[in-house]
Amino acid sequence: MTDSHTLGRWLVDSARRHPGKVAIDDRGVSVTYAELERRSDALAQSFVRAGYGVGDRIATLSGNSADHVVLFFACAKSGLAMVPLSWRLTASELGPLLRTTRPALVVAEDELSRLARESLEAVEVRAPLVTPGSTGVEATVPTRIVEAGEDWPTQRDVVDDDPVLVIFTSGSEAMPKGVVLSHANCFWNSLAMAQAAGLSENDVVLATLPQFHVAAWNCQPLAAWWHGATVVLERAFEPSRVLRLIADRRVSTTMSVPTMLHLLARDPGFGGADLSTLRQVVVGGDSLPQALRETWATRGVEIAHGYGLTEASPNVLFLPPSRSAGHAGAVGWPYPYVEVRLMTTTSVGAVVEGAGRGELQVRGPGVFSGYLHDPDRTAAAFTGDWLRTGDLAERDEDGCYRIVDRLKHIYISGGENVAPAEVEAVLARHPMVVDAAVVAVPDEVWGQVGIAFVESVPGVGLTGEEVLEHAREHLASFKLPRRVHVLGELPRTGIGKIARIDLLATVDHSATSRRRPHDHV
Repeated sequence: MTDSHTLGRWLVDSARRHPGKVAIDDRGVSVTYAELERRSDALAQSFVRAGYGVGDRIATLSGNSADHVVLFFACAKSGLAMVPLSWRLTASELGPLLRTTRPALVVAEDELSRLARESLEAVEVRAPLVTPGSTGVEATVPTRIVEAGEDWPTQRDVVDDDPVLVIFTSGSEAMPKGVVLSHANCFWNSLAMAQAAGLSENDVVLATLPQFHVAAWNCQPLAAWWHGATVVLERAFEPSRVLRLIADRRVSTTMSVPTMLHLLARDPGFGGADLSTLRQVVVGGDSLPQALRETWATRGVEIAHGYGLTEASPNVLFLPPSRSAGHAGAVGWPYPYVEVRLMTTTSVGAVVEGAGRGELQVRGPGVFSGYLHDPDRTAAAFTGDWLRTGDLAERDEDGCYRIVDRLKHIYISGGENVAPAEVEAVLARHPMVVDAAVVAVPDEVWGQVGIAFVESVPGVGLTGEEVLEHAREHLASFKLPRRVHVLGELPRTGIGKIARIDLLATVDHSATSRRRPHDHV
């Protein structure tokens, strides 16, 4: 490891400073920095001996675990890129992601091995499959498969620009994109996060976001391991358990989404929970209602708000509690090392000066290098060296930013990005559906939920429940529309596009704020 920003060296340095300190508390099982360093280093060497090299991708299907973290640092040390895939997806959803990934190895937990096999078989991707941990990949690394005519991968020192993470994220298109993040991207992002949020070796970080999300790595945990802090890992978000953990583990900070804070505040134990050690909660993923912020303020907990996107590693804007007064609904100012600008949304864009609104664009060392095997969508994501976020933002006289709306149709439900185009494509595959449209409406718990409208084949008597039953076979629960309305014909504009604004006008918003049967947090 010759370059200064590679992530493997973080663990080496932290283990040297804090060998006996707990790096990971995994459901009560502690892993010290010395042990994390030893295990990850041994696995990295095993990867090299088994023929894996710089640029190889290791796809994973794993819940939050210390074993998954060991695998991440082993990849970082040996020049491999880890591709954590969502275990919430179906085989028909995962298959195309594996085809794009072209993994040299797939690491899946025992209970997810069948899903992994079915996903690989669905797209005829050939890769060894192994489980994580000391009895799996850490015991035996399968020899790398080299296809006929393929060269063995390069084995060399890791450098700053080598990929270390590939995170799939939904966009306005139906097919998710693999965001390639380098060591340098993650380095600068974590440095900025630690500086803005005041993270230090004295912190205890509670990590509940699933590790197939960029925030589960780059919003606190990686920075925590860099500084020698302790990370308490949870596999699932259970409000009552989280409230107990804050007190039992003396948690000082955590990353959350508004839905989580809402569910915690609604828990019967919230009023009496010991939150005295919780100095700050960093919130992202969606806007935070003022009433919810005030509820947490009554318990003495400060809320810092942020904005980001996977392509920026993800941190872009940050609103510290000390500067939130007078900036209701805002997401703050740029993180250190991040530049932002607003561009008018006319056909010939111009930079917005001073207070105003426009498309938010970002540049800096945290901005990604491109989408995996997708040069066309990579080129479309940039204007010169500026990343286009696709979000409409407003800047006030203080230079503070507020997100006004998404220029794309993507919406966020419980912290999860949902691309209507992906859902619509699944609905339209029903044999009795001619076309489909999904619109997002506000929800008091989930932030936003989807309402679907489908145009049916004439005279078939199709019901919304039949369409939902079809969708359940192909979509993760968090992507399922709240309701499906069957129409004889979808409203369209003069040029034939679906008139989404007309569909939105027909939605009874008061009927959307209900507990839904599938908890996807």
